[in-house]
Amino acid sequence: MKATNMRTLTVSLTPHQAAMMQNAVENGGYASNSEIVRDALRLWEQREEVRQLELARLKKAYDEGKSSGEGREIDLDTLMAELKAEARSRG
Repeated sequence: MKATNMRTLTVSLTPHQAAMMQNAVENGGYASNSEIVRDALRLWEQREEVRQLELARLKKAYDEGKSSGEGREIDLDTLMAELKAEARSRG
């Protein structure tokens, strides 16, 4: 990775985290602690992107549900009967 526009930050780690990083570098899994942190941040960015997509999907489903009409109260036995009937009709 090209070292242009890099910024130095200070972070605090638990002894366990520091030992894990040191072990990963010593065993050749990573070239440096900085590489480990950059990899962790890439994974965090990916997780955040997935989280945002999931939130958008849930918001869309919520909006679709709200716009689908008035809700109704239903007891568990009736709901189960309706779901079973729907499943039978699908084959």
